[in-house]
Amino acid sequence: MVPSEDAAPQLDVDQILADPGVRIVVCCGAGGVGKTTTAAALALRAAERHGRRTVVLTIDPARRLAQSLGLTELDNTPRQVKGIDVEASGGELHAMMLDMKRTFDDVVLQHTDPAKAAEIFANPFYQAMSSTFAGTQEYMAMEKLGQLHARGEWDLIVVDTPPSRSALDFLDAPARLSRFLDGRMLRLLLAPARTGGRSMFSLVTASFGMFSKVVQKVLGAQLLTDLSGFVAALDSMFGGFRQRAEQTYRILQARETAFLLVAAPEPDAVREAAYFAGRLREEKMPLAGLVLNRVHRSAVPGLDAAESLAAAERLAGLGGHEGTVDVLRAHAALAQQAVRERQVAARFTEAFPAVPAVSVTAQPADVHDVDGLRTIGAAISRP
Repeated sequence: MVPSEDAAPQLDVDQILADPGVRIVVCCGAGGVGKTTTAAALALRAAERHGRRTVVLTIDPARRLAQSLGLTELDNTPRQVKGIDVEASGGELHAMMLDMKRTFDDVVLQHTDPAKAAEIFANPFYQAMSSTFAGTQEYMAMEKLGQLHARGEWDLIVVDTPPSRSALDFLDAPARLSRFLDGRMLRLLLAPARTGGRSMFSLVTASFGMFSKVVQKVLGAQLLTDLSGFVAALDSMFGGFRQRAEQTYRILQARETAFLLVAAPEPDAVREAAYFAGRLREEKMPLAGLVLNRVHRSAVPGLDAAESLAAAERLAGLGGHEGTVDVLRAHAALAQQAVRERQVAARFTEAFPAVPAVSVTAQPADVHDVDGLRTIGAAISRP
């Protein structure tokens, strides 16, 4: 039996976008499923149709979002999107792309004096961590989301996350930061700064001296010195880091946030969506629904693949109907693909039958402008 597309409850995206109590929409899913396009389409619809002052934040450094909104570039500051139809609704649309180093720099400037900030910026360990260390992007995404939320300037913040396992890092950032701050090695590194700032290699006890020698062999003396200086310089900021991260985490659990999973009807993408849905349920975060992109449908649903192929074979035997035979075979291939896609999508709906879903028909071309985003937004928000 072929699973029905109506097996899951229907997702009403317009209800989410119009709800003044919803202030954050987080789009998450595997890579290459149209997540960035979906986020931009939702933000555009919220501004044009529902009159909301909206900002869309992309964490993925692709240029697709800027191009589709008609912007030459995006950076760490929200840029207003011009030329959209908001005269009747009164809404606004702004867009930005996370710059993790600039966000980290802004946090340092906000919470330290200029001299201390200059010391931190000059530290080689900070320069590496703020630009390339794994996990920094996700933590800074939490910082940026918290900043946008705290400013209170936006009716709605739409977040386009990295592929889902990285987006899980986005959710895990506060817990990982707490583990880092509470770790034994960090406490040992902080000990010199807290006892007067003398050299970590001549301070504390013989046991710490032995510890530092072991770490030197693994990391190298200069790196360890840089790390010690970095930790000492940031010591006064650690409590604020953790507090803000945990506050943003609570916001993501609140009624004002709606998570939308974005997937394509492909095994890996649906598996990622199911994995993420399970994590959201464990973390008690509000999963609003599933957007299933790039779904293929037949224009003649009453004609299945077997019937189409049989008719093609009969006509081919008669001869003189080559065009019709090609069309029938193409229809059969499309019908078979639609069946496979429904079977794949059913793996999610069977595991999470209460999660509302909406499917979006595959477009003939990639979305690259505002009109294309409107088309996607209308398809996602169909009644």
